[in-house]
Amino acid sequence: MDDEGAPDAVLARRAALHDHAAFRAIVDRHGPALYRYARRMLDSPADTEDCVQEAFAAAWTSLPQFEGRSSLRTWLFSITAHKVRSLQRRRARGALPLPFSPDERVDLRVADPQRSLERSDLLGALHAALRELPAGPRSAWLLREVEGLSYEEIAQISGTSASTVRGQLHRARAHLVKRMEEWR
Repeated sequence: MDDEGAPDAVLARRAALHDHAAFRAIVDRHGPALYRYARRMLDSPADTEDCVQEAFAAAWTSLPQFEGRSSLRTWLFSITAHKVRSLQRRRARGALPLPFSPDERVDLRVADPQRSLERSDLLGALHAALRELPAGPRSAWLLREVEGLSYEEIAQISGTSASTVRGQLHRARAHLVKRMEEWR
C-alpha cells in the first residue's frame, strides 16, 4: 500500500517507527488544514509557519506515545492549538490575526467584478467580526465551521468539554449573526 492511500492509523504506526515517508504523507495530508487553522489564529505568516513546524516536530517526537484514543487529525490539531496558545502567550499584545490568508482573497479580475467585489467585502466583514471574538470562541468556530470537526474533537483539542465548546460556538455564532446582519 502506498503512503498516500494508507489510513492515518497505519501511517502513525509507521511514522512512530521513524518511517520518514509515512510522516511525510501525514504532513502532506494534514499540513494544509493545520496551517489554515494556525494562520487564522495568528497574525503573521512567519509565526504560522513556525507554529506549524513546531507542531509537526512535536508530533514526530511524540508519535511513539500516540495511543490512538483520538483520531490522528484531532491529535495533530491538539498539538497545533497548544503551539498557537503558547505563542500567543509569549508574544506581546499586538495586531489581531487575519482569519483568512491572503491567498484566499478574491481575484477581482474574474468575469464578474461586481460579484467578486461583493464577496471580497463580505469576507472583509467576516474577518473583522472574527477578529473581535476572544481566542476560545474564534478557535471553536474555525475548527467547527471551517475545518468541520465535531464538538467532541474540538473539546479534545481545546482541553475542555463538549458543553463548553457548545457555549463558545453559541457566543461566536450570536456575535457573527449580529455583526453580519447587513449581509443577510
